[in-house]
Parts: sequence; structure tokens; C-alpha cells
Amino acid sequence: MTDYETFDLGETKLSCGVTVPSLHLAYKVYGQLNAKKSNLILYPTSFGAQHSDIDWLIGPDCVLDPERFCIVIPNQLGNGLSSSPSTLADPFTHGRTPAFSHLDNVAAQERLLREVLGVERIALIYGWSMGGQQALHWGALHPEMVERICATCTSARTSPHNKLFLEGLQATLTADPGWNGEWFTERPVRGLRAFARVYAGWALSQAFYREELWSTAGFASREDYLLRAWDQNFLRRDPMDLLSMIQTWINSDISDNDVFRGDLNAALCAIKAPSIIMPSTTDLYFTLHDSEIETAMMPNAELRPIRSNWGHRAGNPQQSQQDTTAIQQAVKTLLEQ
Repeated sequence: MTDYETFDLGETKLSCGVTVPSLHLAYKVYGQLNAKKSNLILYPTSFGAQHSDIDWLIGPDCVLDPERFCIVIPNQLGNGLSSSPSTLADPFTHGRTPAFSHLDNVAAQERLLREVLGVERIALIYGWSMGGQQALHWGALHPEMVERICATCTSARTSPHNKLFLEGLQATLTADPGWNGEWFTERPVRGLRAFARVYAGWALSQAFYREELWSTAGFASREDYLLRAWDQNFLRRDPMDLLSMIQTWINSDISDNDVFRGDLNAALCAIKAPSIIMPSTTDLYFTLHDSEIETAMMPNAELRPIRSNWGHRAGNPQQSQQDTTAIQQAVKTLLEQ
């Protein structure tokens, strides 16, 4: 039994030039569309996450209200539920999975909204991290469909320093003895644990660990936090899926397409929707300064930093009520416009 639906897109040519005979998008709907189909909120997934990992903020008194809005979470390609290295059949196995891009994610999501749900306008796109990257791609490529954007701890183009962080994660995972240069010949437990430990050092701020903020989330020690919040999270994922999503993240750039041809300013200027961009003041890889540069190019965007010691996790603050309140207020501001 699954708690989500699947949209079969059929034979699909990806932006990398490879055609997949059968591409599918896994998604979940929370709430109901109104008669005018004008109350849809699109909420794409972040790195390593599936819909059940991020739907904690959906509820009557939460950031996204399913009693007023129809909220759709499309699982991004590569995350293990939608088409991914772990789900594709030959000849796309054993290191031969084609590269997925956010162009592919947005194209699949657009078809889902149009062909399955009959939706022509999106009331709000809300996204954190890689979900925010998808939100900004939507705003640039389909400005006529997007009414509002709230994006937390994200970027329109992956920065050089962010890419280096991701390349470090790749190198850590593929240093496992089970990696043969193209795929894993056995489950890379050592690599996944190392991957989790490195990621935990980047995703939270120095102040988070200095002030032992993990204790406010119910963890008994730093090691308890790392084992139960980080090792546990990545040990449940397919390593080839993780590598696939990392590549999507590295290549994320809203201007890298035939419409904008590498002109980031033009792509950001094309985002007409009222937007609130919310970097965390302590994010180590989606930095406040990078967000300042990008937001300044967007004609209807407000930069509203999350002042938090939770680092990148401030943009998905399941364990920080203060940060949740800040995001909830931003969403309320947008939806009242």
C-alpha cells in the first residue's frame, strides 16, 4: 500500500537528450481544489526527501493550510518514488541512469497540473532548498502560471562554493569500498554513514553545535542527534538516488536553457510573481549574500532573512518553532496579496 499517486508521463525526452520509455511522477494531494481550481499550492521536494518527510508543515494551524488550499507535493525525479536510478529498468541500471534536471522536474509537474488536475494557475509555489530551486525555475519559465513564490534557503543558480560542498559529498560516498567506479556492488553502509556525518557539519551552523541546540529537539547528546537524525535519514536511501539528486543540484541554474541562454539576470527578471526569498543568516552553503545578489534582480521580490542558528535547516524548521513562525508569517503575507 502506498499513500501517494503516480502519474505516468509515458515516453519522455529529458533535457540531457536521453529518451526514457516510461517516466513517472509520484505525488500526493492534501486538501481539495475549489470550483475555480484557483487554490492550488505546489510544494516540490528537497534533497533526499520524499513527500512524507516534508508534509509536517501541512495542517490547519501550520504553514500550509489544507482546509483552504489544495497542496500538491510532487516528488522530484531521482528521489526514489518518482523515476530514479533505483526504479528504472535496463538499460538505465548500473550507472547508466540519465541525468535529471529541474527542467525535467518542472516539465513533469506542469503536465501533472494541466493533464491530471486541470490547473492553469498556481496560487503559491513553496519550496525549501532543492524545492526552492524548482520554485524559481517555475517562476522564470512559466511566469503566466505562477501567482506567488515563497522560497527558503535556496538559489536560482548553484554557487561555486555550494558545488564544492556537493562534490565533497559525492567523493565521500563513492570512497566506500563497494563503489566500482560506476555503481555500488554492495550497500555502502560506511559511505552512507560518512556522507551523513559530513552533511551534518554543513547543514547546521557552528552556533547550533556550540549551543547544543540539538537538546531542544529531544536528543540526549550530539552523538544521539547525529545517529538518529542523520545516519538514520541517509541509511534508508538508495546511494545511486542520492548521487542523482546531487547532480541535479550541482547543475541547477534557472538560466541554463534555450529561453535565457545563460543570462541569469534575464531569467530572474522574468519572475514576475510577488516573491519572498528567505535565506537563513547562518546557512553555510545557500548564503545570505548570494540570496541578496539574486533577489536584487527579481522585480517583485522581498528578501526576508530567517535569523536563526539552525543553519540551512532553518528553512525546514520542524524542530524550531521560532523559524516556523517566521515562514508561516511570510506565507500569510503572500497569500493576502
